[in-house]
Amino acid sequence: MVSKEFLQMRRDRITFAMMLGIPVLQMILFGFAINSDPRHLPTAILSADNSVFSRRIVAAMQNSNYFQVVKTVSRESEAKRLIDTGEVQFVLSIPEQFSRRLVRGEQPTLLLTADATDPAATSNALTAFRIFAEAALASEFRGPLSYLQGTVAPLQVTVHPRFNPEANTRYNIVPGLMGVVLTMTLVIITALAITRERERGTMENLLSTPVRPLEMMVGKIIPYIIVGYLQMGFVLLAAHYLFQVPLSGNLLLLLVVSLLFIAANLGVGLTFSTLARNQLQAMQMAFFFFLPSILLSGFMFPFRGMPRWAQYIGEVLPLTHYLRIVRGILLKGNGLTEILPNLWPIALFLLFALSIGLKRFRKTLD
Repeated sequence: MVSKEFLQMRRDRITFAMMLGIPVLQMILFGFAINSDPRHLPTAILSADNSVFSRRIVAAMQNSNYFQVVKTVSRESEAKRLIDTGEVQFVLSIPEQFSRRLVRGEQPTLLLTADATDPAATSNALTAFRIFAEAALASEFRGPLSYLQGTVAPLQVTVHPRFNPEANTRYNIVPGLMGVVLTMTLVIITALAITRERERGTMENLLSTPVRPLEMMVGKIIPYIIVGYLQMGFVLLAAHYLFQVPLSGNLLLLLVVSLLFIAANLGVGLTFSTLARNQLQAMQMAFFFFLPSILLSGFMFPFRGMPRWAQYIGEVLPLTHYLRIVRGILLKGNGLTEILPNLWPIALFLLFALSIGLKRFRKTLD
């Protein structure tokens, strides 16, 4: 019996590969890609005071591990756009006459605006900034400015956490659950679609009909699109009435753009169903796709905390972009212009998945 089981295991190569591949994948992702303390977060500078003190603070930010200055803007509207679209995590605003008020001992205020939709991505950086913002000026308080080395802080730091001022993790998790639930259920359900027909012996009946491969795929997908929208409705109702998550954006826009994401997951599931020989293999493939999706998309861990190679993999996954769209619409009130950079990757993934699925489906029918 032991020899028989090893022989059966060798014949079922997909199952054997999953048995070895999934533990290795988990070890790599949890060991190298997961980081709950992100560093080098993109930061923009809005400075109205070009003095040695302001430059010293900006240099301290650049030398730190938490901030990475990527842009310098001159208007508040541009800074707001960068925060709304998620291009930067922080915007440091230095007011006019900052240096003059500093040397007078008037404790001028620095404003640090943060995209706080994910509190785990910003909390440590905000704490660190309060510390080194004062320490950065210590070397300048010498000679005539030595009187500023008193017990009172020479400046004040005001943090403006936008979109989630109370740092509620449910504001970040619950909207993301919409994408996770759709990915998990739709990929698995559709992965079983064709393999179920083959195992039950009903594929022959379908082949005898004049239905074309594309028509059969569309017929398989449409019912699950309706199921996906029902799941979205349930999550939205629970988010608003049970978890008090603010719904700031246009829900109709969210429903429309979600069609791309639902179709992309269905395309992946149908592709798996044409590759698998039975329902067990289809389930294994679906799980192999779901695991990196949930870990590398920014749902459980900050996306910017992952190493660069893991971010490249995450950018390929449709869940990564859909989470940005959902959180942008619900929490930030984003419109079509702000979410457009995350729409075309999902559309490209959809075309790729459907083309492979259709090609494999034709081969399966032959």
